[in-house]
Amino acid sequence: MGVSRKKLLRPVKRVVVKVGSAVLAGRDGLSRKVLYDLSDDVFALWQKGLEVVLVSSGAIASGLKKIGLARRPDSISEKQAVAAVGQCSLMLAWEKAFGRHGQKVAQILITRDDFNHRGRYLNARNTIFTLLSWRIIPIINENDTVVTEEIKFGDNDSLSAMVTDLLDAQFLVMLTSEEGLYDRDPRTHEHAKLVKVIPRVNRETLAYAGAKPGTFGT
Repeated sequence: MGVSRKKLLRPVKRVVVKVGSAVLAGRDGLSRKVLYDLSDDVFALWQKGLEVVLVSSGAIASGLKKIGLARRPDSISEKQAVAAVGQCSLMLAWEKAFGRHGQKVAQILITRDDFNHRGRYLNARNTIFTLLSWRIIPIINENDTVVTEEIKFGDNDSLSAMVTDLLDAQFLVMLTSEEGLYDRDPRTHEHAKLVKVIPRVNRETLAYAGAKPGTFGT
């Protein structure tokens, strides 16, 4: 049975938008055009009264370009160092993009452990709600400099879902380089099928989301 988009979006007041590194950056680093286009769209939603929270990858991709590395490092410490350099550039790029509209942004760096610790969970929630009440757009990324491989969110897919739950958001938009959700990884399965609607979440549909993160990670 078809689902009316207008009916689906009518009760939405708070939206989480996840921007993958493959969308935001390439071999030449961050794309200013993509940043500007996305900031225009988000600001338009903001002007309509929607509360929008961004979950943005791109720190490692930006760091690689700024440091001059040709490829993503293998060691955790080097990845963390690259992300530390790139996170500055990432936030500056978002600040410039939204600054064209006079819109302020704020950086939130978070880890899975923050969601497992009740005090830090509530602190993050209260901080983000305060920013929204001040009409400031929160931009969230994983805190790559302190996490280890075992607890990494990957390309922020899981992080965006947890942020959606954290903030009681009604809608999660995931912007990726793929056309949508497939029943199998289209990069390795030629006959993978695009799944347009999931009426019910079960083990089979959960398995669709088992893809590996992109080349540039968070």
